[in-house]
Amino acid sequence: MQAPSPLLERLAALPGLGRGRRRLVLLLSQLGDFDSLEYAQALVPALPQLAAAGIELLAIAIGDAAGADRFCDYTGFPRERLLVDREPTLHRALGLYEGLQTPGGPWPGLLLMCAGLGSPGTLAEVLRGYTGDRSAPQRFESPLFALAGGRGFQRPFELATVRLANMREVLSRWRTYVPSDAFITQRGGTFLLDADDTLLYRHADRGILGFSETMARPLAFLEPYLEPSAASAAEPAAAPATPPLS
Repeated sequence: MQAPSPLLERLAALPGLGRGRRRLVLLLSQLGDFDSLEYAQALVPALPQLAAAGIELLAIAIGDAAGADRFCDYTGFPRERLLVDREPTLHRALGLYEGLQTPGGPWPGLLLMCAGLGSPGTLAEVLRGYTGDRSAPQRFESPLFALAGGRGFQRPFELATVRLANMREVLSRWRTYVPSDAFITQRGGTFLLDADDTLLYRHADRGILGFSETMARPLAFLEPYLEPSAASAAEPAAAPATPPLS
Protein backbone atom coordinates (compact mmCIF):
# COMPACT_ATOMS: atom_id res chain seq x y z
CA MET A 1 0.00 0.00 0.00
CA GLN A 2 1.29 3.43 -0.93
CA ALA A 3 1.67 6.01 1.83
CA PRO A 4 -1.01 8.73 1.89
CA SER A 5 -0.54 11.50 -0.68
CA PRO A 6 -0.65 14.41 1.81
CA LEU A 7 2.20 12.83 3.77
CA LEU A 8 4.29 12.13 0.66
CA GLU A 9 3.80 15.70 -0.55
CA ARG A 10 5.00 17.07 2.79
CA LEU A 11 8.04 14.79 2.84
CA ALA A 12 8.96 15.55 -0.77
CA ALA A 13 9.37 19.21 0.17
CA LEU A 14 11.90 18.39 2.93
CA PRO A 15 15.58 17.73 2.18
CA GLY A 16 16.57 14.10 2.67
CA LEU A 17 13.04 12.83 3.35
CA GLY A 18 11.86 11.94 -0.14
CA ARG A 19 11.99 8.55 -1.87
CA GLY A 20 15.08 6.43 -1.60
CA ARG A 21 15.24 5.71 2.14
CA ARG A 22 13.10 4.37 4.93
CA ARG A 23 11.40 7.04 7.02
CA LEU A 24 9.69 6.99 10.40
CA VAL A 25 7.24 9.88 10.59
CA LEU A 26 5.42 10.75 13.79
CA LEU A 27 2.41 13.04 13.73
CA LEU A 28 2.46 14.15 17.35
CA SER A 29 -0.40 15.87 19.12
CA GLN A 30 0.24 19.09 21.07
CA LEU A 31 3.82 19.42 22.28
CA GLY A 32 2.48 19.50 25.84
CA ASP A 33 0.46 16.31 25.46
CA PHE A 34 1.40 13.25 27.56
CA ASP A 35 1.62 11.21 24.36
CA SER A 36 4.07 13.55 22.63
CA LEU A 37 6.42 13.67 25.61
CA GLU A 38 6.35 9.93 26.28
CA TYR A 39 6.82 9.04 22.62
CA ALA A 40 9.84 11.31 22.36
CA GLN A 41 11.29 9.91 25.59
CA ALA A 42 10.86 6.37 24.26
CA LEU A 43 12.54 7.22 20.95
CA VAL A 44 15.61 9.05 22.22
CA PRO A 45 17.45 5.90 23.42
CA ALA A 46 16.69 4.24 20.06
CA LEU A 47 18.11 7.02 17.87
CA PRO A 48 21.45 5.23 17.28
CA GLN A 49 19.61 2.05 16.26
CA LEU A 50 17.40 3.95 13.84
CA ALA A 51 20.47 5.56 12.29
CA ALA A 52 22.24 2.20 12.02
CA ALA A 53 19.20 0.76 10.23
CA GLY A 54 19.10 3.68 7.81
CA ILE A 55 15.73 4.93 9.02
CA GLU A 56 15.26 8.69 8.84
CA LEU A 57 13.18 10.13 11.66
CA LEU A 58 10.80 13.09 11.52
CA ALA A 59 8.22 14.31 14.02
CA ILE A 60 5.57 16.90 13.21
CA ALA A 61 3.76 18.33 16.23
CA ILE A 62 1.17 21.03 16.93
CA GLY A 63 2.80 24.10 18.42
CA ASP A 64 5.40 26.74 17.63
CA ALA A 65 9.18 27.14 17.55
CA ALA A 66 9.52 28.22 21.18
CA GLY A 67 7.59 25.17 22.31
CA ALA A 68 9.67 22.91 20.08
CA ASP A 69 12.87 24.29 21.57
CA ARG A 70 11.69 23.62 25.11
CA PHE A 71 10.29 20.20 24.19
CA CYS A 72 13.63 19.10 22.78
CA ASP A 73 15.60 20.55 25.70
CA TYR A 74 13.41 18.61 28.11
CA THR A 75 13.10 15.27 26.29
CA GLY A 76 16.42 15.14 24.48
CA PHE A 77 14.65 14.73 21.14
CA PRO A 78 16.81 16.18 18.33
CA ARG A 79 15.53 19.62 17.37
CA GLU A 80 16.43 19.14 13.71
CA ARG A 81 14.04 16.17 13.61
CA LEU A 82 11.03 18.12 14.89
CA LEU A 83 8.75 20.36 12.84
CA VAL A 84 5.80 22.26 14.28
CA ASP A 85 2.53 23.35 12.72
CA ARG A 86 0.27 25.88 14.40
CA GLU A 87 -2.79 23.96 13.19
CA PRO A 88 -3.23 20.21 12.63
CA THR A 89 -3.76 20.56 8.88
CA LEU A 90 -1.70 17.49 8.00
CA HIS A 91 -3.17 15.49 10.90
CA ARG A 92 -6.64 16.06 9.51
CA ALA A 93 -5.63 15.47 5.91
CA LEU A 94 -4.43 12.05 7.07
CA GLY A 95 -7.72 11.34 8.84
CA LEU A 96 -6.28 11.27 12.35
CA TYR A 97 -8.74 11.39 15.23
CA GLU A 98 -9.70 14.94 16.21
CA GLY A 99 -10.71 13.83 19.68
CA LEU A 100 -14.02 14.18 21.43
CA GLN A 101 -15.86 17.26 20.18
CA THR A 102 -18.21 18.93 22.68
CA PRO A 103 -20.42 22.03 22.50
CA GLY A 104 -18.45 23.70 25.30
CA GLY A 105 -15.20 23.78 23.36
CA PRO A 106 -11.95 21.81 23.59
CA TRP A 107 -11.50 21.73 27.39
CA PRO A 108 -14.68 19.79 28.25
CA GLY A 109 -13.81 17.36 25.47
CA LEU A 110 -10.28 16.90 26.83
CA LEU A 111 -11.49 16.32 30.39
CA LEU A 112 -14.02 13.75 29.23
CA MET A 113 -11.31 11.99 27.23
CA CYS A 114 -9.10 11.88 30.33
CA ALA A 115 -12.04 10.12 32.00
CA GLY A 116 -12.13 7.58 29.17
CA LEU A 117 -15.03 8.94 27.11
CA GLY A 118 -14.19 8.97 23.43
CA SER A 119 -10.72 7.77 24.40
CA PRO A 120 -10.57 3.96 24.58
CA GLY A 121 -7.80 2.49 26.67
CA THR A 122 -6.93 5.69 28.53
CA LEU A 123 -8.05 4.61 31.99
CA ALA A 124 -6.37 1.22 31.68
CA GLU A 125 -3.14 2.90 30.65
CA VAL A 126 -3.32 5.33 33.57
CA LEU A 127 -3.87 2.40 35.93
CA ARG A 128 -0.89 0.55 34.43
CA GLY A 129 1.28 3.48 35.40
CA TYR A 130 0.39 2.96 39.04
CA THR A 131 0.20 -0.83 39.28
CA GLY A 132 3.31 -1.66 37.26
CA ASP A 133 3.75 -4.02 34.33
CA ARG A 134 6.00 -7.10 34.25
CA SER A 135 5.99 -7.02 30.43
CA ALA A 136 7.46 -3.49 30.35
CA PRO A 137 11.08 -2.46 30.99
CA GLN A 138 12.32 -0.96 34.22
CA ARG A 139 12.30 2.85 34.22
CA PHE A 140 14.38 3.81 37.29
CA GLU A 141 17.50 2.61 39.10
CA SER A 142 16.28 4.03 42.42
CA PRO A 143 16.41 1.44 45.26
CA LEU A 144 13.01 2.68 46.41
CA PHE A 145 11.34 1.03 43.44
CA ALA A 146 13.40 -2.12 43.92
CA LEU A 147 12.15 -2.36 47.50
CA ALA A 148 8.58 -1.93 46.27
CA GLY A 149 8.64 -4.60 43.63
CA GLY A 150 11.98 -6.10 42.57
CA ARG A 151 14.03 -5.37 39.44
CA GLY A 152 14.04 -5.86 35.69
CA PHE A 153 10.51 -4.73 34.91
CA GLN A 154 8.27 -1.70 35.36
CA ARG A 155 7.47 -1.55 39.08
CA PRO A 156 4.37 0.06 40.65
CA PHE A 157 4.36 3.87 40.39
CA GLU A 158 7.40 3.99 38.07
CA LEU A 159 5.53 5.13 34.98
CA ALA A 160 3.21 7.30 37.07
CA THR A 161 6.32 9.07 38.39
CA VAL A 162 7.52 9.76 34.82
CA ARG A 163 4.09 11.12 33.93
CA LEU A 164 3.96 13.31 37.02
CA ALA A 165 7.31 14.84 36.09
CA ASN A 166 6.06 15.46 32.55
CA MET A 167 2.87 17.04 33.86
CA ARG A 168 4.79 19.38 36.17
CA GLU A 169 7.02 20.42 33.30
CA VAL A 170 4.12 21.22 30.99
CA LEU A 171 1.88 22.95 33.53
CA SER A 172 4.74 25.20 34.62
CA ARG A 173 5.16 26.34 30.99
CA TRP A 174 1.72 25.78 29.54
CA ARG A 175 1.71 28.58 26.97
CA THR A 176 5.17 27.57 25.78
CA TYR A 177 4.02 24.05 25.05
CA VAL A 178 0.44 24.87 24.03
CA PRO A 179 0.19 28.33 22.43
CA SER A 180 -3.46 27.66 21.50
CA ASP A 181 -6.02 25.47 23.27
CA ALA A 182 -8.05 25.00 20.09
CA PHE A 183 -6.51 21.63 19.20
CA ILE A 184 -5.81 20.02 22.57
CA THR A 185 -7.98 17.00 21.78
CA GLN A 186 -6.32 16.24 18.43
CA ARG A 187 -4.62 12.85 18.35
CA GLY A 188 -1.57 11.77 16.38
CA GLY A 189 -0.28 8.84 14.40
CA THR A 190 2.78 6.86 13.29
CA PHE A 191 3.84 6.12 9.72
CA LEU A 192 6.80 3.95 8.67
CA LEU A 193 7.59 4.29 4.97
CA ASP A 194 9.84 2.14 2.81
CA ALA A 195 12.29 3.60 0.31
CA ASP A 196 9.72 3.30 -2.51
CA ASP A 197 7.01 5.09 -0.45
CA THR A 198 5.28 1.84 0.46
CA LEU A 199 3.59 2.07 3.83
CA LEU A 200 5.22 -0.53 6.08
CA TYR A 201 3.35 0.39 9.25
CA ARG A 202 0.62 2.77 10.34
CA HIS A 203 -0.93 3.49 13.72
CA ALA A 204 -3.63 6.09 14.34
CA ASP A 205 -4.04 7.09 17.99
CA ARG A 206 -7.56 6.40 19.26
CA GLY A 207 -7.27 8.31 22.51
CA ILE A 208 -5.05 9.83 25.17
CA LEU A 209 -2.07 7.61 26.11
CA GLY A 210 -2.61 5.54 22.99
CA PHE A 211 0.33 6.53 20.81
CA SER A 212 1.34 2.88 20.39
CA GLU A 213 -0.49 -0.40 19.90
CA THR A 214 1.86 -1.87 22.52
CA MET A 215 2.25 0.76 25.22
CA ALA A 216 4.35 -1.54 27.42
CA ARG A 217 6.97 -1.53 24.65
CA PRO A 218 5.94 1.33 22.39
CA LEU A 219 8.64 0.74 19.76
CA ALA A 220 7.91 -2.96 19.25
CA PHE A 221 6.63 -2.24 15.72
CA LEU A 222 10.17 -1.26 14.72
CA GLU A 223 11.79 -4.56 15.66
CA PRO A 224 11.39 -6.23 12.23
CA TYR A 225 13.21 -3.29 10.62
CA LEU A 226 16.19 -3.08 12.98
CA GLU A 227 19.22 -5.30 13.35
CA PRO A 228 18.65 -7.99 16.04
CA SER A 229 21.03 -6.32 18.48
CA ALA A 230 19.43 -2.96 17.83
CA ALA A 231 15.89 -4.23 18.28
CA SER A 232 16.62 -5.35 21.81
CA ALA A 233 17.83 -1.82 22.62
CA ALA A 234 14.83 -0.04 21.13
CA GLU A 235 12.96 0.44 24.38
CA PRO A 236 12.93 3.15 27.07
CA ALA A 237 16.19 3.25 28.97
CA ALA A 238 16.20 3.27 32.74
CA ALA A 239 15.54 6.79 33.89
CA PRO A 240 17.60 8.62 36.48
CA ALA A 241 16.49 8.34 40.08
CA THR A 242 14.85 11.78 39.88
CA PRO A 243 13.25 12.82 36.56
CA PRO A 244 14.13 16.32 35.30
CA LEU A 245 11.55 18.86 36.41
CA SER A 246 13.03 22.00 34.91
